[in-house]
Amino acid sequence: MKNDRPNILLLFTDQQRFDSIAALGNPIIKTPALDRLVRGGVTFTRAYTPSPVCVSARCALVTGLPPHRTKCVDNMPMPMETTSVMQRLAAVGYQGHGVGKMHFTPKARDLWGFESRDFSEEGGGEDEFKTALVNAGYGHVHDPHGVRSEMYYIPQPSQLPARLHHSAWVVDRSIAFLERRDRSRPFFLWTSFIKPHPPFESPTPWNKLYRCPEMPLPKRPQDWRNLLTYWNLVQNRYKYRDQGMDDNLIRTMIAAYYACISFIDYNVGRLLDYLAAKGEMENTLILFSTDHGELLGDYHSFGKRCMLDSAARIPLLAHWPKRFAAGQRCDAPTSLLDIAPTCLAAAGMADPFNGVCGGNLAAIVAGQVKREMVFSQFQQGRTGQYMAVSREWKYVYSAADDREWLLDLTADPAETRNRADNPMYRGQTAAMRKALIEHFKREGYAEPLDGDDWKRFPKMQMPADPDAGLLFQDPPGSTATPAPGYERRTSVMPKDSYRLLQPPK
Repeated sequence: MKNDRPNILLLFTDQQRFDSIAALGNPIIKTPALDRLVRGGVTFTRAYTPSPVCVSARCALVTGLPPHRTKCVDNMPMPMETTSVMQRLAAVGYQGHGVGKMHFTPKARDLWGFESRDFSEEGGGEDEFKTALVNAGYGHVHDPHGVRSEMYYIPQPSQLPARLHHSAWVVDRSIAFLERRDRSRPFFLWTSFIKPHPPFESPTPWNKLYRCPEMPLPKRPQDWRNLLTYWNLVQNRYKYRDQGMDDNLIRTMIAAYYACISFIDYNVGRLLDYLAAKGEMENTLILFSTDHGELLGDYHSFGKRCMLDSAARIPLLAHWPKRFAAGQRCDAPTSLLDIAPTCLAAAGMADPFNGVCGGNLAAIVAGQVKREMVFSQFQQGRTGQYMAVSREWKYVYSAADDREWLLDLTADPAETRNRADNPMYRGQTAAMRKALIEHFKREGYAEPLDGDDWKRFPKMQMPADPDAGLLFQDPPGSTATPAPGYERRTSVMPKDSYRLLQPPK
């Protein structure tokens, strides 16, 4: 292989909304480093996640395969016997290194094609980040990423100083890798942040960069109830957000969420400055994205597991001066599935899936690949949710609701009204339904189908008891043992207690 292949830097956040970058129209948030990538490269303005939840989105990213092919359709085991993009790049000489949250499941510490990793994940268990905290004298901090469970969506100041926060550690370790790397080979560096995934916590002074009265209220259209699926209701329940809304609290949450992103941005800026100082920016393909978005109060809802833009649409930036002209905007539908083929093409390799799953972003922006729509999926069977989206239309089917949605992205880009039941849109609803079903049929994925239609299930209902299905997810060792006589009266629920709201398989 030629030695002029570019380095590849994948910058990846967790649960970052598509509309959280200043240069792309957000008038409040401060993101000078990401703005720098926007100005110097291409923004894919209609990018979507293949699955609006952490593990299945990352599985699609790493394997280049959609959820229905890998059978990873939720936070569940990945098929780690499948060849990863890291393995494919390693085969042609790339030195692969991963820093931060990978969410490889069930083998969290697996290299999966990396030569090395700086291992750190959210939740319990020991890792290099927590070891660094102990060595720095902060071993007493039991929840270094923020307190979860009942506090999951409560804004929090970090218990760590900025220099020791995970978002800073990820970039520190990324730079350390770049310092020691083998300069005779190109590198593939995946710099992966845990934030802005909740809890929304940042170190001082970042935690007061934004203040509650400055924040806008979330999107709550008149017809918001008609836009919710069963999964919106489930998430609001187990995230403790289903018993009424406090606008000041919500604006404080938005402020804390923005602070997480700005602190990430500051540290991304440090990494970009390092590359620039070393003369590496011209020969490095930089990709920035996230696994999915966050509803953040839109439609009176929180979390992900939803096909509305707030949760399913993602930021996707590409910067490589040799291939992408500065300041471009591309409105072709794109997906995380396009990242693996883009990396492989940059490395001089053929797409192993022949463009069936994803495509090279450079070819898409150049108009060499005709991209009409992309697809997304969460779960399957009785609780499956499926989406097809083009430039103009979005179609969603939820098996749990036995219902479909059609959103007119031209006349109603804010997604405020469902058109699927409107007789004027009957033809367009049928066309989008057919496109999604035909896509699955071509793929040989019959599980959600009954001939040319959806397989039908009884509608799911939420329990009447408002305490049913509450999620407790204190990881092992995250809570200090109380003094004698102060033990808890009840046991801790399992991490996946939200599954109690689903039907037995």
